[in-house]
Amino acid sequence: MSSDDTSENGYPEPRQNHQLLGHDAVEKVIIDAWNSGRMHHAWLLCGPRGVGKATLAYRMARFVLSQGGGNAGGGLFNDKPTSLYVSPEDPVFRRIAGGGHGDLKVVERLYDEKKKRLQGEIVVDNVRAVGGFMSKTSAEGGWRVVIVDSADELNRNAANAILKVLEEPPANAMMILIAHQPGKLLPTIRSRCRRLNLGTLEDQTVTSLLAQYCPDMETDDLYALAGLADGSIGRALQLHDVGGLELYTELVNLISGLPEIDVAALHKFAERFSPADRDEAFVTVTALLNWWLARMIRFAATGSAPREVIDGELPAMQRMAAAQPLDQWLEVWEKITDLMSATRGLHLDRKQAILNAFFLLEETIRS
Repeated sequence: MSSDDTSENGYPEPRQNHQLLGHDAVEKVIIDAWNSGRMHHAWLLCGPRGVGKATLAYRMARFVLSQGGGNAGGGLFNDKPTSLYVSPEDPVFRRIAGGGHGDLKVVERLYDEKKKRLQGEIVVDNVRAVGGFMSKTSAEGGWRVVIVDSADELNRNAANAILKVLEEPPANAMMILIAHQPGKLLPTIRSRCRRLNLGTLEDQTVTSLLAQYCPDMETDDLYALAGLADGSIGRALQLHDVGGLELYTELVNLISGLPEIDVAALHKFAERFSPADRDEAFVTVTALLNWWLARMIRFAATGSAPREVIDGELPAMQRMAAAQPLDQWLEVWEKITDLMSATRGLHLDRKQAILNAFFLLEETIRS
């Protein structure tokens, strides 16, 4: 791939990414369906964020659109494919990467120019054209493909518009819906799709991809970031971009000192999230705190020690788990989760929210 085929951070966007690791079994299901001549008209790709659902969706689209006018079930000489792979040098790949293929339509949240951010949901105006697009004759005599990224961001009217298309699927047309939380979808949408579940990636796979995308990272940091990513290369890259490993190290160092608090260090740490332009960093640090507490609670409930991302966090988990019963820690976790959510939603003082979270942890351990 050329240097132009990457995001602003240097990582390939899903539409530009020729590589999919860790989901061979899922890909085989799709290939077998194609080769059998029973390619479903709608696919629902489910799984955690950042594990490759969008990358697979574009991989499917490239494959189907590269088959030209051929129907599912094999090529002219019955030479059945064994992979969804399409070379980055293929014209279909290049046009999809550039957003210029006439037989592919992507439905996603639009950018709000006034608010300078993505809209909170996919609205019906964004999907009105889907039915007409799928019903028209292919611009290139083959298939037409729609990708909805993501379906759990459809509002009710938009979801109903998608459902109408699924109820009367045109020939040689395919819809691929991406869902991080499929339980939020209309049951009637789920029932009309063939569902594929993409699980989390092995740490080794995440480490390998990180080494490829972030070649300057130290080996120890690669392994630590892969551990923080919880099986999601997308999460790993997002954490890398915002200094997540450094934030996590500082966070765990503060937690490890509990119930004693280095007040000056805590205030200095929390102060970093006060400026208005530090919203993304605040989201990251609160997510990391919730993740750490959830792992500690799971350890308290099962006795199974989690992998240490950084040295010293397991003894801190052991001390906290022994300090109070499980139900008490569950209550604390819920309070901190609600506190951080309210802080963002109501634009409350972010520094004070972090201070309050640590004071709550201190009080719980001491009581």
